[in-house]
Amino acid sequence: MAEKSILDKAKKIFENFLLRQGSRKTPERFSVIDELYALPQDEHIDVEGLFLLMRNKGYSISRATIYNTLDLLVECGLAVKHQFKDKVALYEQALTYKHHDHHVCNQCRKIREFSDERINLIKETMGKELSSAITSHSLVLYGDCQIPNCKNLKLV
Repeated sequence: MAEKSILDKAKKIFENFLLRQGSRKTPERFSVIDELYALPQDEHIDVEGLFLLMRNKGYSISRATIYNTLDLLVECGLAVKHQFKDKVALYEQALTYKHHDHHVCNQCRKIREFSDERINLIKETMGKELSSAITSHSLVLYGDCQIPNCKNLKLV
């Protein structure tokens, strides 16, 4: 869960972004940012999951509003969008985002974040080899769940 000062900063950034775009500052849009930033910082959520979460909390909001708002949040740097193997877009907070990579279980779909300095060394080495100033990368490792009694495991 984001602390209040982070949420306030995110809302101010979003408000300024909407003003620059000439877009409306609707309560529904700000409720999406409230709920995204209320999630644990390492949680990834899809539109359907966010829609159900918000409906269960009593919000009256459409999936289209959630889709459109998440796109705006990605555009202004307040959310990161990931497309993993199953092709469902997942979103996470980005205001205090520190680069990390992901491991996705093929069986239970659990997503785990990790960072390893060796990956940055590879990035730098490949940048030199390719004569490129590499500015970003994305690494997703896929594997089969071997967590004993994994609560996420879906039996096929």
